[in-house]
Amino acid sequence: MKTLKFSIPLLVIIFIMGCSKKEKQEEQLPEWKELDSFHMIMAEAFHPLKDSGNLAPVKQMINDIADQAAKWAAAPLPKKVDNADMKSKIEKLKTDTRSLANEMAKGATDEMITEKLTALHDQFHQIMEAWHGEAGAEREEEHEEGEEHHHH
Repeated sequence: MKTLKFSIPLLVIIFIMGCSKKEKQEEQLPEWKELDSFHMIMAEAFHPLKDSGNLAPVKQMINDIADQAAKWAAAPLPKKVDNADMKSKIEKLKTDTRSLANEMAKGATDEMITEKLTALHDQFHQIMEAWHGEAGAEREEEHEEGEEHHHH
């Protein structure tokens, strides 16, 4: 029994050390201001739609979202993701966001707006997953389901 008493606290300590090491690794990810800026504006537009079918925020913000995507596409990429695939993903996000803004200006239906904004949100998450890696993507999905983004 003595070994069992000793093993459980030791396992708890090892587990806690492992968790804190993982957090430190995540904190070392350099800042990517353009991703964070786009994330904030996308969240403000997408979550009211996802949570309650409210399209008013995206209707008010679509040009700002498209402008933010264009700024992001024009900015240099962090070394970790400076590759043709990432450039292509961000360029497509920019193009598709501007396309939605243009369609909305011409009177796109609510169904079309919902479909296209959801697709843009999914595109954005592919970029985030590439940036954060799989653990970051899982953490973000938990964040998406558990709370709103208003604190950004």
